[in-house]
Amino acid sequence: MTPFTLTNVERLDAAAAALDVPFEMDEDAFRAFYDRTARPLWAYLARITGDRQAADDLLQEVYYRFLRANVRFDDEAHRRHYLFKVATNLARDGYRRKATAPDLVAGRVEQEPADRAASRRTDARLDLTRAFARLKRRERELLWLAYAQGSSHQEIGAALGLKTGSIKPLLFRARQKLAALLRGTGSHHA
Repeated sequence: MTPFTLTNVERLDAAAAALDVPFEMDEDAFRAFYDRTARPLWAYLARITGDRQAADDLLQEVYYRFLRANVRFDDEAHRRHYLFKVATNLARDGYRRKATAPDLVAGRVEQEPADRAASRRTDARLDLTRAFARLKRRERELLWLAYAQGSSHQEIGAALGLKTGSIKPLLFRARQKLAALLRGTGSHHA
């Protein structure tokens, strides 16, 4: 993950001042916020795009847009959900430009694990990665926000632009599809 440096913050602050865009967080507050949110946001981007390098680029763009936004945030949770909404929109824009599903290449295990339990965990992780890659973009977004991020249905709806009432059935279907893919019974055109 590429760190956001002080020089980047200073440049954004100067650019915001030049454009009369308020920069409401001081450097220390931004650094603390970044430290709390960058890793989970990067993991979300990497998972929904299937591309670690794209996640690096998108992460920087998300924080850049966050700092440039002329939005009054109520609290930490509001800031965090704004980040995920911007990240989701940027990732979707990338899909639209690409017009193809991302190819997720599972990383190779360089050494054979010495113990069978480690081998089973590695196999399970690769199976999950492959199955997750076969889900539709929205299904990946829903599952990641719900189970990796622990977001509520209201938060997921706000981040993805969906009605709160539709989250539960969409999550149910996404879980069912992932389970079928893990069992090997999923459709091959997913």
